[in-house]
Order: sequence, then C-alpha cells, then structure tokens
Amino acid sequence: MSRPVLRVVLGDQLTPSLAALRNADRARDVVLMMEVAEEATYVPHHKKKLAFIFSAMRAFASELRGAGWIVDYVRLSDPANTGSFLGEISRSIERHGFRKVVYVEPGERRVVAMFETLRDRTDVEFEVCEDDRFICSKVEFDQWAETRKHLRMEHFYREMRRKTRLLMDGDEPIGGRWNFDSDNRKRIRKDLLLPQPLQFEPSEETAEVLKMVDATFDTHFGELKPFWFPVTRSDAERAAEAFLRHSLPGFGDYQDAMIEGEKFLFHSVLSPLLNVGLLDPLDLCRRAQAEYAAGRAPLNSVEGFIRQIIGWREYVRGIYWLKGPEYIESNALNATRRLPEMYWTGETDMACMAAAIRQTKEEAYAHHIQRLMVTGNFALLMGIAPHEVHEWYLAVYADAFEWVEAPNTIGMSQYADGGLLASKPYAASGAYINRMSDYCKRCRYDVKAKTGEWACPFNALYWDFIARCRSELRRNPRMAQIVRAWEKMTPDDQLALRARAASFIEHVENFGTDL
Repeated sequence: MSRPVLRVVLGDQLTPSLAALRNADRARDVVLMMEVAEEATYVPHHKKKLAFIFSAMRAFASELRGAGWIVDYVRLSDPANTGSFLGEISRSIERHGFRKVVYVEPGERRVVAMFETLRDRTDVEFEVCEDDRFICSKVEFDQWAETRKHLRMEHFYREMRRKTRLLMDGDEPIGGRWNFDSDNRKRIRKDLLLPQPLQFEPSEETAEVLKMVDATFDTHFGELKPFWFPVTRSDAERAAEAFLRHSLPGFGDYQDAMIEGEKFLFHSVLSPLLNVGLLDPLDLCRRAQAEYAAGRAPLNSVEGFIRQIIGWREYVRGIYWLKGPEYIESNALNATRRLPEMYWTGETDMACMAAAIRQTKEEAYAHHIQRLMVTGNFALLMGIAPHEVHEWYLAVYADAFEWVEAPNTIGMSQYADGGLLASKPYAASGAYINRMSDYCKRCRYDVKAKTGEWACPFNALYWDFIARCRSELRRNPRMAQIVRAWEKMTPDDQLALRARAASFIEHVENFGTDL
C-alpha cells in the first residue's frame, strides 16, 4: 500500500476541484491548511482582509471534512505554530512521516520561492500542479506574448472571447463590437435606485476570527466591523446570484461613476471571492451571458463584466508571470516621493480622496475607478514611488494578491513599466473627477481653478506631472500633444502652475494632509 500524501492548500486556493486534491486517497491523504503570521504581516494587511481570508479558510476546511477529507488545520493561536509556511509544512511532514507533498503552484513569486527552499532542504518528494482555475495558462500567455510587439489587453481579450465562445456569434462578437466601454461612462442620476451587495451576518466561527484579528492585528490598517463578506461557498454563490439579478443590468452604464455616500453602486464586490477560489470565473461569466440571453441584462453591462474577468484578470496574471520579479521595482518615470500619511488616515480636505480612502478603511474595498482615477491618479501626479503605492494597494484591499494587484498598480495606475501594459498614463486633472462624480460639489477646492490657494490640487499637479515627465511623455503618441500644450503656455502660467503644485506637495509631505 502506498504511503499517505500531504496535500497543501493555501488561503487563495479554496476550491474543491483544486488540482492538488485530485486523484487522492481521502481516507489516508492529509490536507494541510495554515494560518501563519508571516503571511498576515509582510505588509500591514487590512483587518477585514485578514478576517475574510482566515474565515474563508476555516469554512473551506469544514467543507473538506464534510466531504470526507482528513484536514490538518493549523490556527494562528496554536502555541506550536511556527508562523511560516516553511515551518508548518516541515512540522506536518515530521508529525505524519510524509514522503511526498503535493501542492498547486502559488500565485505569488515569494511563496513559490518558499516552496523551492523547502524542497531543496528536504529529501521529501514535492509535486507541483499547475493552477488550472485560470482560463489562460502561463504557457499559453507566453506563446501569445511572443507573437506581439505590443502586449495590449484588448488584443488578448479578443483571443479569450474566441477561446471561451463567450458573447460570440460564430467568429464575430455579438452586437458587432468587441468592446462597449465607450457606452459605460454615464453619471449616476439622483433618482436612480441603487442596489446593494448581499451582506451576511458572521457565523460563530467568523465571530471567533474577528476577535482573534482584533486582538492580534490591532495596529493594522482598517476597520474590522461591520463584517459582512460571504466566507462559505454557498454564501458566495448567493452573493453572485444577487449581483447578476439586481446589479448587473446597471453595471455597464455606471461602472465608471462615483457618488458621495454610495460605496458600491452597481459593482459586484465579487473579486475577493474569485481570488480566493470561492467562485469559478468561467462559470460566473457564463451566468452573466445567460442574463443577456434571457433579456434581463443589456449587452454593454454583460460585455463589460466579462471583460473584467477574462480580459483584465487573466491578462494581468499573464503579465505578472511573464515579467521577472524586477517588474514590481519598475520606475520608468523616476518617481521617488514617499506615500503621504493621508493614504493611511483619510484625513484630507480633497473630497474625492477622502471618500476613496475612508471607504477603503471601512470596507477593504473601492471600485476600479476610485482606485485608478482617484488614489492612483493622485499618486501618479504627485510622483510617489511606485513600489510604495504597490505595497499600499496590496495591504488595503480584500481582493489584493500580488499577481493581480502589482501589474494593475505598477503598469496601469503608475505607468512605471514605461507603457508595457497601458498605452498611456492614466493621468487626469480635476475635470475628469468632476465629470464622473459629485465629489467636487462639496469640496473646499474649486475644481475649475488651476492656480491659487483654493484651486483643485489635481489641476496644478496634472501640469506639474506633464512638465516633470515631458521627456518620457513626448515619446508617447497619445501624450505628445499634451506636452506641446504645456510648452505653448506662457512662462508666467507655467510658473504659477508649478508653484501651486510645489506648495501643495510641501504641505502634503510635511503634514500628511492638504491643510
């Protein structure tokens, strides 16, 4: 009889069909799951993010036990817990005498390196499985990238549409267009009834996790309560169904909108559930397509939602693995300023920044335009070091794992890769925020003013960014005209804009706020 096998399941691998669990002997093999301090503290993860992941892990362990698995679950409070993956896998090997360890390749390079270190230190056999929960394998993405001069998401997305047959009519896209993004930029009407994501009361197990997180990680960023994330597979499915029926119809029109006091609008808040494995991405897309086919959701909403998953989500994972570990150190625009304290406190008189950061503190969530065009845009214009921005996003959002967060931050948000991912910097003045939100109406700053004490900081910062980075930006066809507009300004206008920017930056850096 063969010896039992240790099958390792990480906190973002909470999927019953995980490759590491296939072809196993449930009566003899042991599943190892670990809560370890090292993973909770390598950046100061949001308290709510930690509570979500630990609660989902415990729920998954119960699910596995109910399906007949032997689960070795190490809690953070276990006195013998070594605090690291290396230590806990080693302890489990020693406890049970395993000669073989099976695991799915981790989603982050630093964890891959941990497993490789352990493999080199022991004579136990290690079998690594591909993470086939993604639609595009790493090999497939590499093959696609080899044939491309420019690695644009839109081109990749079309390949994924053809592969999955989602929203396809033969060889052509349904509706005659691949992308309906231009239809998805409406402002929210005041009389619009906004749905809310389905929220869940914490179970007794989750309540125990909340107490543990509150006591152990009390200095970490964010508010722990109210805690309403679904942490079981059944609740995740209920949350998905609620989004598809109630929010998806309006998602397309208003996915770029922002409004004071409304945290979720028509967004799904399903990305944390996808990224830990509680939902299947292809299944979710097929269900969204079924809503269109049934006439319950318009094409622009369904296409936009599907593009987020089989387009951006798969694409940024491919970029993460295609590029080496040095990618997250990219800094094409030579940005070196420190991350202002207000990113951690939310204390600022800029209404848009205050709303986005305070919501992030409360919910461990902000939608993609808040991340890209408010907090990300501000960091880009300020010239904040991209790696500091990257570590902040990684820490504060419940859906942030390095494979998905780093390319979005380094490439799309901060243009630190010099245009490998994005065709232009996502830089904008206050006019964009005013167009897509109602934040400016209550802000102490005047969004229409460019200079002066009460001028919107985004306006002067935008032109300061253009001036500061013009050598790099003039090489970008989409930015060259803006550089020329800067160069056509009078010296007095240029001086006034840069002086306003410098004054604001000094206040932010010295006091952590814009007072």
